Amino acid sequence: MGSPPMTERWLDLAIIGAYLVAVTIFGARFGKGQKTLRDYFLGGKQAPWWAISLSIVAAETSTLTIIGTPALAFGSDLGFLQIAFGYLLARVVISLIFIPAYWRGEMFTAYELMRRRFGEKLRRVTASTFLVTRSLAEGVRVFAISLVVSVVLGTGELASIVIISLLTIFYTFHGGMAAVIWTDVVQMALYVSGALLSFWMILQQIPGGWEQVAAVALAEDKFRIFHFGFAPNMEFFSITYTFWAGLLGGCFLTTATHGTDQLVVQRLLSARSQAESRLALLSSWFVIFMQFALFLTIGVMLYVFHQQTGSLPPDPLDRLYPSFVWNYLPPVVSGIVIAAIIAAAMSNISAALNSLASATIVDIALPIFGDRLGNDQAQLRASKIATVAWGAVLIGIAFLARTWGSVLEAGLAIASVPLGALLGVFSLGVLTTRVSQNAALTGMAAGLAAVLYTTFRTPVAWTWYVVIGAVVTFSVGLAVSYLFPNRSQ
Repeated sequence: MGSPPMTERWLDLAIIGAYLVAVTIFGARFGKGQKTLRDYFLGGKQAPWWAISLSIVAAETSTLTIIGTPALAFGSDLGFLQIAFGYLLARVVISLIFIPAYWRGEMFTAYELMRRRFGEKLRRVTASTFLVTRSLAEGVRVFAISLVVSVVLGTGELASIVIISLLTIFYTFHGGMAAVIWTDVVQMALYVSGALLSFWMILQQIPGGWEQVAAVALAEDKFRIFHFGFAPNMEFFSITYTFWAGLLGGCFLTTATHGTDQLVVQRLLSARSQAESRLALLSSWFVIFMQFALFLTIGVMLYVFHQQTGSLPPDPLDRLYPSFVWNYLPPVVSGIVIAAIIAAAMSNISAALNSLASATIVDIALPIFGDRLGNDQAQLRASKIATVAWGAVLIGIAFLARTWGSVLEAGLAIASVPLGALLGVFSLGVLTTRVSQNAALTGMAAGLAAVLYTTFRTPVAWTWYVVIGAVVTFSVGLAVSYLFPNRSQ
């Protein structure tokens, strides 16, 4: 069954177009009544825990998961799911250690904690690291959605990037964090529903249905989740998806992304109370685990489908899921599922824009130009300008990301390089009292150097990057504080 002519897809295109218009209008309406940075960057702390929980899930999955995870399962097995167990352990650590620290007084960003503990210099360094890393990682995510839009509309990748980005910038500019959270809730409901619908429809395309899928997958070990075994050698650490890499690497990665990265910390700070912040984080794991399992299983089903039909999978494999949806699912169904994939992308882009703008204004601009930014209205205006500026940056990075390989692994690898150093320095701030600002900066520099060396000079898999960076940063920072106990802040 091939793709119908574009003239016969008018209903699908109408569904996608209607969704894009509706979500843009819905998100923009949250701009009413905004008066302060608290309103724009924290949504006035009015969102309930369950909405924040779903928003965290939307941030954690994104289009990279939706189009990248099925491709991983298609080429291998369900081993990626091992990382989710590390995600759970990380949430417990963050709930016990980091969330209480963030709720000692009102904060707008994660990096204000660094200012309180160490000083302004480390705050600027950590905030700047976030700005560079997050913009690179989100640029990859913006490019990921262009793969979907270009399949559907037949537009070039650049045009696809610009269309989605401009619509997302519009409602994020007007609605701020409240728009991010509530559009996340709507969009997550849509893309999960779309995934469940496509799951059922894929089974209809496979002769024998689920029994055939299970028979082929079991015979070829496609349902394998755990890869145990431990050997302290380079070959072991070069395997990306093992149980130990998933448990330790996933734990360190998520502790960094959810405990020190403004993209998620901003959501935790937007809760009504510390208890609701913790509840939102812990409950999000159950949803994320089920999502990973769903999209990986879809990848296995697509493997069986292509094997049974003899059709060749698309190149690159990141086009696997959207290409199947558009070419094999019936009209209306394909329109709904494609709209769902676009929904995930827009929710992540909007969150990135708001978090990048908040770190830029609160951690960089206000300490330098505080008096010149004037009153609340002037600061609010500057925040919206920063949102637009970062939108332009993400579009530029997305265009460059076309040559970076698998979108899922490229996004995770880029994020993993500096996150270990950030986690290490935040741990020094929360768990120690003797480490000075200069000792922490020394540790952070050592951690970054260790991960960069690991990345470019060794075969070690990206799942270990955050572990290495965090351990080196914490160890060196603590050692320097003992070697130079009288070193000034």
